[in-house]
Amino acid sequence: MIKLNCLKSDSAIIGEENGLNLKEEFANYSETITHIITSLNQRKDKPGQWLQWMNLGYHEQTVWYVKEFASMVRGRFDNVLVLGIGGSALGGIAVTEALLKPYWNLLTKEDRNNYPRIFFLDNIDPDSMNALLSILDLKKTLVNVITKSGDTAETMAQFMILKDRLQKELGDDYRKNIVATTDKSLGILKQIADQEGYKTFIIPNDVGGRFSVFSAVGLVPFALVGLNVDEIINGIKDMDLALKNTDIHQNIAAQGALIQYLMDKKMNKRISVMMPYSSRLKYVSDWFVQLWAESLGKEYDNNGNKVNIGPTPVKSIGATEQHSLLQLFNEGPNDKIITFIRVENFDTVLEIPKSYEYTGIGYLGGKTINDLLNAEADSTRVSLSDYSRPTLTITLEKIDEYNIAQLLYMLEVQTAIAGELYNINTFNQSGVEQAKNYTYALMGRAGYEDSAHSLQEKLINV
Repeated sequence: MIKLNCLKSDSAIIGEENGLNLKEEFANYSETITHIITSLNQRKDKPGQWLQWMNLGYHEQTVWYVKEFASMVRGRFDNVLVLGIGGSALGGIAVTEALLKPYWNLLTKEDRNNYPRIFFLDNIDPDSMNALLSILDLKKTLVNVITKSGDTAETMAQFMILKDRLQKELGDDYRKNIVATTDKSLGILKQIADQEGYKTFIIPNDVGGRFSVFSAVGLVPFALVGLNVDEIINGIKDMDLALKNTDIHQNIAAQGALIQYLMDKKMNKRISVMMPYSSRLKYVSDWFVQLWAESLGKEYDNNGNKVNIGPTPVKSIGATEQHSLLQLFNEGPNDKIITFIRVENFDTVLEIPKSYEYTGIGYLGGKTINDLLNAEADSTRVSLSDYSRPTLTITLEKIDEYNIAQLLYMLEVQTAIAGELYNINTFNQSGVEQAKNYTYALMGRAGYEDSAHSLQEKLINV
C-alpha cells in the first residue's frame, strides 16, 4: 500500500506562519471529512453525479472484453496509435511511460516480447503528426480513437486523416485496423463505428475524461502492450477499500485533500507542485495537472457565488528541477505546497565505480545511482523545510501495475474530496467548453454561425 507523509507541512516543523497544526485541523474537520467520504460513496451509483469512476475497478465484464480483444490481435500489429486529447490520452501516457520498459519504442520486437510499440497523438501540431505518420507502417498499425463525446474536434480531425490513409492502403480491410472507444449510444464517432463496423469499447456514463484512465480509455491500450490489467484492477480495489475509511487519520486521500485545501485557503499557498523522483513517473505529473486544474478551477461555487477559486498545479521532476526550480521553491514566494513521489525499490540497480578517489568526487564511488536519487529527494525535502516550505511525500514500494493504480486512484479520490471542501462542482468544465465552442465557430461548424460572427469581431482587436 502506498504511504503519505505529511509531517513537513506541520507547523511544529516549518513554523506557524507557513505550516498547519495537523492534529488540530484533523480534529476540526473530522466530521466534515466523514460526511464527505460517506456522501461520495452513497452518491457514486446515482446517475448525474459523475462518480461512476469510483466503480471502474469492479467492471469485470469490461476487463474480460479488453483482455479478450488484446489476445485476439496479439502479434498482428507492430504499432498501436492512440488518438485522443486531455483525459483520453494523459492517463494512458502516464501509465505506459511508468510501466513499460524505458525507451519501449526503441527496443527490438524480441525485447518487447512481441508486443507493439505505442504512440499517442495528443496534439494536432501538423509537423509532429506528419513526422510520425511518415515513419509508421499503417498496414501494421492499430489505431485506437478515443472520444466520449464523439465529436472532439482535435481527435476527430486526426481520425479523419488516419481513416483516409488506412483506406487508401488497405481498401475495405482498413476497418480491422481501427478500434473506437466512445459513448455507448451517442455521438458522431459511435454512429461512424456502427456504420463502418469498427470494434468498439464503451466509456460508461458519468465518467468524465480526466477520471477515465481505468475505463476502456486506458485499459485497451494497456492490454495491447502487455501490461497486467488484473494487477491494475487489484490495486484500484485495495485502494478503494482503504479510502472508504471515514477516519481522516487512516485515509491518505482525505489527508492530502484537506492539507492542500487549507494551504490554499488559510495559508495562501495557491500553487500545488507535483514532483516525482523517478523519470518513469514524469507523466504522472502531467496527468495530475489536468485532474487538479479542470476539477478545482471554478468560477462559481455550488451556491452560485462567484468565487474564482482553484490551486494552480505545476509539474516538476526530481532530481532535474533541483538545478532549475529549487532556487525559486526555496527562496522565492512562499506560495506553494510541493508533493514528492518517492520510490523505495527501483527495478534495477546502477553502481557507481570506485574511481577518482583522490578527488572531490571520490565519495560517490561504491554507491549507487539509486542511493543518489533518493538522497536527493530526502535532502530536497529537508532543504525546503529549512526554508519553511510545506511538503507532502507519497512513497511507492516499487513501480508496478498494482502501485501505479493505487497512486492514480488515490489522487482521483483526493481531488473529489478537495472539490467537496471547496463546495464546487468537481466534474464540470464550462471554461473549457467556451474555447471548444469558439473553435467550432472558427472552423465553420453548422449551428455556430452567430458565435462565428461575434468571434470575428473580437479577433479584430487581438
